[in-house]
Parts: sequence; C-alpha cells; structure tokens
Amino acid sequence: MSAIAQKKGFGSALWDWLTTVDHKKIAILYLASGGFFFVVGGIEAMLIRIQLAVPDNSFLSAGLYNEILTMHGTTMIFLAAMPILFGYMNAVVPLQIGARDVAFPFLNSLGFWLFFFGGIFLNLSWFMGGAPDAGWTSYASLSLYSPGHGIDFYALGLQISGAGTYIAGINFLVTIINMRAPGMTYMRMPLFTWTTFVASALILFAFPPLTIGLFFLIFDRMFGANFFDHTMGGNTIIWEHLFWIFGHPEVYILILPAFGIFSEIFAIFSRKRLFGYSAMVFATVLIGFLGFMVWAHHMFTVGLGPTANAIFAVATMAIAVPTGVKIFNWLLTIWGGSIKVTTPMLYALGFIPSFVAGGVTGVMQAAAPLDYQLHDSYFIVAHFHYVIVGGVVLAILAGLHLYWPLMFNTMLSEKLGKITFWFFFLGFHATFFIQHFLGLMGMPRRVYTFIEGQGWDLFNFISSMGAILMAIGVIVLVINIVMTTVKNVPVGNDPWKDGRTLEWAIPQPVPFYNFKRTPLVRGLDTFWIEKQEGNKEGMSYAEPLSDIHMPNNSFIPFVMSLGLFIAAFGALYNGEKAWAVPVLVIGLGITLASMATRSLKDDHGYHIHKEDLMDHKGGNY
Repeated sequence: MSAIAQKKGFGSALWDWLTTVDHKKIAILYLASGGFFFVVGGIEAMLIRIQLAVPDNSFLSAGLYNEILTMHGTTMIFLAAMPILFGYMNAVVPLQIGARDVAFPFLNSLGFWLFFFGGIFLNLSWFMGGAPDAGWTSYASLSLYSPGHGIDFYALGLQISGAGTYIAGINFLVTIINMRAPGMTYMRMPLFTWTTFVASALILFAFPPLTIGLFFLIFDRMFGANFFDHTMGGNTIIWEHLFWIFGHPEVYILILPAFGIFSEIFAIFSRKRLFGYSAMVFATVLIGFLGFMVWAHHMFTVGLGPTANAIFAVATMAIAVPTGVKIFNWLLTIWGGSIKVTTPMLYALGFIPSFVAGGVTGVMQAAAPLDYQLHDSYFIVAHFHYVIVGGVVLAILAGLHLYWPLMFNTMLSEKLGKITFWFFFLGFHATFFIQHFLGLMGMPRRVYTFIEGQGWDLFNFISSMGAILMAIGVIVLVINIVMTTVKNVPVGNDPWKDGRTLEWAIPQPVPFYNFKRTPLVRGLDTFWIEKQEGNKEGMSYAEPLSDIHMPNNSFIPFVMSLGLFIAAFGALYNGEKAWAVPVLVIGLGITLASMATRSLKDDHGYHIHKEDLMDHKGGNY
C-alpha cells in the first residue's frame, strides 16, 4: 500500500473517521466531541446564571432548574473536560515518547466510541421525558425517588461512557510503560507524559467504584433491588462512599494532565528547562497516591464521627504539600527565564493565582468544623469552580492554542486568543470570586431562586454578568477556530520556535506512521539538546530505515458501542414497554457478535515498505 494519501470524497472521508485507529485522528474526534459538549454545558451554565441574576426569578421552573443544574455538572466533568484532555493525550503522548501509535489502536477507537454514544445517550434524556435531576453527584436518597427516566439515562449513559474512559486509561498506561523510544527512561519523560501516566493509573483504580455504584443504582431503580433503600436493610450512605471514592481521584484525573500542559508551557515560553524536574515527578506521583485517601472530606457533615473526620482532614491538608511543590517549581521556572507572553503563556500565568486561590479555600474546607458552616453553601461552588475552571479549563484553552499547530498544522490567531483570554479570565473571577462571599452570607447551593432583601441580590447579579463575559470569550474562541480553519495557512514543525520535546521535531503535517525511524532520546528535552548541537533534523535515530508495521482501520469499535447504545434503551424501558426486552437482547447481541468477530478474525495489519518511505514527503529523513 502506498503511503501517500489521496483526496477523498465525502463518503470515504466519513468512513475513514468512523473506522480510524490512528491516535492523531482519534485525538481530533475527542477534541471535537468534547468541544461540542463543552458548549452544551456552557449553555446550561448560562441558563443557571440567568435564573439566579435577580431574586424571585421565574425564567426556569424549579424542576427544570434541577435538571439543568444536574446536566451542567455531569456534562462538564464527564463529557467535556475528560474527553478534551484525552484528545490532547492522544495527540501528544505517543509523539512525546517516540511511539508510532498507542499500544492498542483498536481499543483507542473503542474507548472513543463508547464515550461518544454514552454522552449522546445521556443528552437524549432532554428529548425523552426529562433529564436527570438529582445533582451531578446523584445522591441515592434523591435519585431513587426521582420520577421519570432521567436518572436511568444518567446511570446507563455514564456506565457506557465510563467504560470508554476506563479502556483509554489502560491503553495509556500500557503505551507509556511499553512503547517508549530507546533512551526515553522514566526520568526523561516530558511532564505531560508523566501526568498522563499517573492520571491513567488513577482511572484504573477510581472507575471501578463508580461502575459498581452505578450498577447498584441501575438494579435498585430498574429491578427493585435494595442496595440503597434503608427501609429494606440497604444503606443510602454507601452510595456517597462509592461515588466519592471515584469522585475525588476524578478531580486529580482532570487536574494532573492540566498540570502537565502548564509544565510544558512554562518550559517552552520561559526558554529554559523545567525547574526541579524530579521533584515535579515525585509530586505528581504523590498527588496521585494521596488522592485516594481523602474522599470522605466531601462527607464531613454525614456523621462519620470525629475520628474519621480528623483522619480525612489531615490527609486533605497533606495533599496541599506536593501541589505547593509544583507551584514553586513553576514560579522558579519563570524566574530568570527569557519569557515570551504568548496566548498559552497568558493562560499559564493566569492559572497560578487562580489555582492557588482554589487550593487555599480547599485547605479551609479541610478543617472539618469550618466545613460544617461552609458545606452546601455557595462557598463550595466557588471553591471547586476555582479548581476546575481556574485549573482544568484554563489548561484546556491553553492546550488548544499550544497544540493546535501540532494537530492541524495551522496557528490560531494570537490576537483573538488574547481577547478570549481576557474576557474569559476576568469573567471567571467576576463570576466565582464573589460566590465565596455569597456562601459566607448563607446562600445555599442548588436553590433555583431566592427572596430579595437577604443581601444576596447585587452579588448574584455581578456573578451573572461575569458569566456573560466568559460566554463572549468562548464565542471569540469559536470565531478564531473557524477563521483559522478557513484560512488554512500551514506553519510547519516547531511553530513556537522553542519546542523542547520530540513532538515538535516531527515534520508537519505529521505522517500517519509518526516516525520513519525510531528516534534515540539523548536526555530530558531531547529536541532542545539536538537543536543546541546544530542538528537540523532535531532527532538522532536508534535504527536504520526499515519496513513499518501498521494496524488496519476497523469498523468494529463503532458497531460494538452502537450495540450497547441500543441495549441501553431496552434496559431503560424494561417493564413498561413490550419491545424493551427484545431491544435489550438485540443490542447486547450486536455487541457480542462484534466481539466474536474481533476475536475470530485474523487482522495482522499491513506493512509500509521502506521504498515507499523513501519517496514519502514526510520530512527530510
């Protein structure tokens, strides 16, 4: 097969995207669908802020407000933040470690399609009798008694997309352990690869408790089991434990890759190697380790007793230490650097004070007696938005600008990027800074309206105005993306001129096999070393040119995921529609038949011959 791609018609291009196992294309799929859900979650957030802009507002009814609130949280965490980060991991990690693809290309595709169908299924609830309305944490006492099918959509949709996330996590673990190029020891891996590695390990251990909790919930609601019904000998609180044993590591699954992106940005745009690299690595591992020991700080008011509260309070405070190590190392990376204030660097500089503010309020809440006052107030809302928006979302926006040239070989407009930054950054602080004070003044979370004259009116109005600024920022970003795509000006490799790691050394557009010859990694920041020594290619090689083995595209992951999507409707209407059980059986049949096909069909992939490689214009190798 010739390695030179031809122009294709719409049908064959669509087929290409549905069947692709190339990590670079799957990255774009993750980025696009995550971006879509990010906009959906953002619209839900705007509806919340419109409702709360003035007291006694009747813009949304109480029931609809609960649905929008629940879907905003669920969409942003599960369907926007994680997939977009997976997009960056897919685009960057194999290139950073010198691999031709991830360890399991087929599973990479399966993971994406499971996430995608799970997310679509969850959002179909809007059009099929109402969305889930028990909050994104879906506490059992609320979710068991929620009428309609909203919670069933929640449980089944998250189960399907969670399976996709789990598969992706395993894939990245194996990729980083097994697929590193010669010379790429663990202590030479770029920090984004390290944070991906630790986040993937967290996925491995954090998702099973969520899966079990969701299964219990599905069985309670659909088949009359009593796992969470205390009147029948069940235990409502067990849901909270299962959810938060997943839920707290989840915030580290989100924030660690964000830390990785910022570590790359600080090193590139300060034009010096990351300060305290080994300390950064150990801090990352330590955060991952401690992340599993703090889940009950979400439950200080449940009544676990002073001993449990004290233990979890101490563990929660301890996790601030490795995070502080990271903050100081970033500051010392900038210190004395030759700084270029590009759009990614602006986000990185804005991230430090924002995230520190979120961290400080976190340590405040770690004191159990204070948490009794703050719990379920707007102070908590302010805290976790400072962490998630001030950490993860700023990293997502920074990463978009940083890695856009790597993924698409074009450059987003710096001017529009900076406009987006200022609107988003100022809007973010206006929205959430003031919510700390609303919380201290006693405004509870999750209320759809409030009576005037309690001193909350002005602060809520300011908060809603801030949300409008953030929305303007996102609109400018969308305009930027559209304009860049239409202009389509290629920029070549190392567009920032100061790339330090392997992904910037690869010729653009990145050939589908990534590397003609496996690179030899000669130290931390290997591309920087090669540039300092005057090597124009930016790489040394560990082997002569030879044939490359590549995996075949496959339609099976799409069909497998589609089967579960169909089966979920059967499970949803079990007991009330005659067609429910047949649909469940047909859906599972499709999935099992796809699995059997995959198992029984010999798929050996194909080889690109070295003669074709010599002709291919993928850079001057």
